Amino acid sequence: MPQSVQSRPRPKHRPLKGGRASKREPKRMAAAASTTTFKAPSIQESGEGVPDGKIVDFLTGQFFKDSPEEYVRQNIEKALVRQYHYDPKDAAPEFPIKVGASRKRVDIVVFKPGTEHRQENACLLVETKSADTKPNNSKEGIDQLHSYMAACVNCEYGLWTNGDDRFCFAKRKTKNEFVFEQILDIPAVGESETEAQRPNRRDLMPATGDNLLFAFRRCHNYIAANQGLQKPDAFWELLKLIFCKIEDERTQELNFFVTPSELNDSTAAGSAKTRIQELFNTTVLRKYPTIFGENDRTIQLQANVVAFVVSQLQRYSLLRSPVDVKGVAYEEIVGSNLRGDRGEFFTPRNACRMAVRMMDPTPDERLLDPACGTGGFLIMAMNHVLDKIEALHRERRDNPLNPTQAELDEFYRARAEYLSQRVFGLDLNPALSRAAKMNMVMNNDGAGGLWQANSLANPHTWDRKAAKTIPLGSIDVLFTNPPFGANILIDDEHILRQYDLAAVWDEETSGKWMTRMDKQGKPILQKSQPPEILFIERSLQFLREGTGRMAIVIPNGILNNPALGYVRHWLLHNAQILAVVDMARELFQPKNDTQTSMLLLRKFSAQEKTDASRKRIDYPVFMAIAEKIGHDKRRSAIYRRLPNGEDVLVERPDTIIHLDPQSGEQRVEQRLVKERVLDDELPQIADAFRKWLEDQE
Repeated sequence: MPQSVQSRPRPKHRPLKGGRASKREPKRMAAAASTTTFKAPSIQESGEGVPDGKIVDFLTGQFFKDSPEEYVRQNIEKALVRQYHYDPKDAAPEFPIKVGASRKRVDIVVFKPGTEHRQENACLLVETKSADTKPNNSKEGIDQLHSYMAACVNCEYGLWTNGDDRFCFAKRKTKNEFVFEQILDIPAVGESETEAQRPNRRDLMPATGDNLLFAFRRCHNYIAANQGLQKPDAFWELLKLIFCKIEDERTQELNFFVTPSELNDSTAAGSAKTRIQELFNTTVLRKYPTIFGENDRTIQLQANVVAFVVSQLQRYSLLRSPVDVKGVAYEEIVGSNLRGDRGEFFTPRNACRMAVRMMDPTPDERLLDPACGTGGFLIMAMNHVLDKIEALHRERRDNPLNPTQAELDEFYRARAEYLSQRVFGLDLNPALSRAAKMNMVMNNDGAGGLWQANSLANPHTWDRKAAKTIPLGSIDVLFTNPPFGANILIDDEHILRQYDLAAVWDEETSGKWMTRMDKQGKPILQKSQPPEILFIERSLQFLREGTGRMAIVIPNGILNNPALGYVRHWLLHNAQILAVVDMARELFQPKNDTQTSMLLLRKFSAQEKTDASRKRIDYPVFMAIAEKIGHDKRRSAIYRRLPNGEDVLVERPDTIIHLDPQSGEQRVEQRLVKERVLDDELPQIADAFRKWLEDQE
């Protein structure tokens, strides 16, 4: 549980007045505050826990041994139900079948709809393995699946996967034997095999679980292994194809597909590459000329490699897939290829979500991340606002469930206006800036407001459009996790001259800090300064006076190191401290062991700065300690536990969409599923902060 909350409201654009600040610890920035304690929100527990080393099966709620193979199986089970629309009642894990004289257990069996769970009613078999099991393994590879399919007389299709590899088969009957033909994908409910090989727009599937992560990883590894490219180069080629996929979903006719003959024949694969290259030329390059330069005009992959990647992605709808599903998949391959040596450690999505929920940006506010990395903060904040826009327009409609074309046009206009005029990002790393643009396109767009630039440099050195669009003092809400570390010190005098915090500061006997001046009355500069300190000041410079607010991740040393008392002094005289959330040490582990806090600030108006320089301002500050963030130092998931040590098991409704095979109409059904809950206190902290603000106001 978070230990306590010391609270402070942010009156909507209203400055606070008063006179003093108290100390939480010696030399640590704090403010006077009343202390309250909050408890975790109640959860509908199922009355039982998950025994140690077990996992809850998605289909049945039974306990199975938690293992790498089980992780793959659970993701496939979710895909069968949520993507392929199979009824959970028509599927069973660990189902026993008779193979010759022996009994075997199939990982997942899907039966003909509404029939008894018997071997003769099995129509689809799935074998899931751990990532280290190879498809050609003599005992557990593809041949094992074929033997099981042959033993089930009415089985038509089979799927074998270890996560990184995935193979689908159709069983064909000849005069004397069965043969197994590799196909692009298994059919979904109400879909023919032919339709599954070239999906239409209606059949595109939003990704669930980690299945899109598996697909991206599979494609990336295949490119690296078969094209002879280094992994970073393979990554950029994969992103070209992902862009083609996204833009194809926005066109009238789907062209991002590959036929079975194109996949299985290297000569025929040339047709697939020609089609995808044309799609790249006519849509992607035309729409995103700033992302793809002169050297990126051609897809530098062999035709058979293009065909494979297309086959792995063509069934998904990237535009309709949940933000978190896409984010996890995209950020893993970005992180493994583009994380640099300048302190770039991407902010976990739950920390981004907490900050966005606490700051609660609105559609009329301009949004910026001056060290945007792959765009995690921006995407979370952008989608938070887009949800507000959609809710607002839904309320205005005469019939919320059946909007008119004019109402839809106005909604899309408002979305487009927000994305093009109020979402901005900067990053020094050109590769990350480019990757962020691609990430934004995959998540509703907004890529036009991102630029490669050194946020700490003088704005006149930036891209001219960036300097004109986001001048200092023009931003309403800012989120950032700046690079930090002693090995990336800023020592350029032209940069340092812009900042009060780059000067040498001395502490007087009264405890007050003053800048050291030379004989001409100019501040004496330090030889160098860590970027995270300069980013605090630059971020505040970006904000509108009196109303602009920001959330920034900073090392805890800024809050409690005696030598950095001048930073805290400067902050208290230039901004109102809204909240301090002490983050668990595991937040950036295992890549970075720095202990950090999330600091929320509001920029003082000129009058408030004058008042602050004359007297201490008295106001409460929201403070919380997050001890649990959902993963340990090895980034393995940790779950909430019962007093007896078992994982908490909860029941929640899961919405499932069934398609009628004849009419194609959808039927929505809800079923209760049992699952574990991540031991993550960040959502609770965000909710407590919002509730506290309501109480205060």
